Amino acid sequence: MGGSASACHGVRVVSWRLVRPSSNPGCVAASPEPETVHLTPWDLQMLTIDHIQKGVLLPKPPGPGGAGDELVERLASSLARALARFHPFAGRLAVEESGGSSGGDDDGTVTVSLRCTGDGAEFVHAVAAGVTVADVAGPLLVPRVVWSLFPLDGLVGADAAAGSRARPRLAAQVTELADGVFVAMSLNHAVADGTAFWHLFNTWSRISLSTGGERDESAIPVPPPVLERWFPDGCPVPVPLPFGKLEHIVRRFDGPPVEECFLAFSAESVRELKARANAEAGGPAAISSLLSVLAHLWRGVTRARRLLRQQETSYTVLVGCRGRVRRVPQAYAGNAVVRCAARAAAGEVLGNGLGWAAALLGRAVASLDEAALVGSAARWHRDPRFASICLTCRAVQDRDEYVAR
Repeated sequence: MGGSASACHGVRVVSWRLVRPSSNPGCVAASPEPETVHLTPWDLQMLTIDHIQKGVLLPKPPGPGGAGDELVERLASSLARALARFHPFAGRLAVEESGGSSGGDDDGTVTVSLRCTGDGAEFVHAVAAGVTVADVAGPLLVPRVVWSLFPLDGLVGADAAAGSRARPRLAAQVTELADGVFVAMSLNHAVADGTAFWHLFNTWSRISLSTGGERDESAIPVPPPVLERWFPDGCPVPVPLPFGKLEHIVRRFDGPPVEECFLAFSAESVRELKARANAEAGGPAAISSLLSVLAHLWRGVTRARRLLRQQETSYTVLVGCRGRVRRVPQAYAGNAVVRCAARAAAGEVLGNGLGWAAALLGRAVASLDEAALVGSAARWHRDPRFASICLTCRAVQDRDEYVAR
């Protein structure tokens, strides 16, 4: 266990370690070569964006020591047991660059895969004695200290394989606050999506809460992950990317930092928006609660930006492929999301009402049936497109897009 006295925004790192899977379900073979998991087009398009970062605020455990080493050790041990199920997440990204005939920097191809080396996940214990739960959860705008609660903040997926030292795919940080504990996790988005992230997080939580020291992982009431990756027919495996160097994939954007916030909608407000959207749309297809809220946000942001009536605006939605594509089960432990956008002139979005905007979003989502999703994945390697988010301002590159995660 390594210690550190460094501090950022009042967060002091106490210790740092690597947590490895507590058992070896075949991740690291007996031969010198570990298992290789090839990344799919859905995975590779996420190499250029920052990590999935989520956390939970917990009350401080009773007792004179508060959280302390006992809680940290229990969470580290339970994370190791969770990684026994999700063992690829304890590996490292591997890059193979093949130069072209001309020898230029932009000539050749790159392949990226997940090597199940079992090297482990980063685990950090930190203390923020001057930060309270209210400091984190109370303000409308997310305070800067929050980003210090995540150990891989500021990195994109490709950064994990760049340079001489490969970074972990997964990191967790337990931060003791003045009156609570923040348990955070960061996961490389090229490895898995938000659904898989929460599957791992909930597995970790269930194992940590298990009583009596139960070591039988089958007794944990969370289904095991499906680790096999899905590739469409006709897609090369591994997928060659038409770049001479991995770093050529990533586009960095400089800009002034902006504020970020989370908006909470009460159940009553959501019901009212849904009822209004369906009354205005009047179509055969019912408008869901989610589409009603997204349309409300789209119209509110469009109004606040004071766009010209003829200026095009778009709303980009992440659509899950689980349940839409056969052979991609709910417990699939990779990326299974794609982006779709509804586009319209600002005057249409504001003038045609909530129901019209929600129905437009609904048609965009409905256009992604199984044939469309499989076809786009099969063609992706011919003209690869990557997600792109500005790390400095944490905004989507195209300023007319707003992502619903």
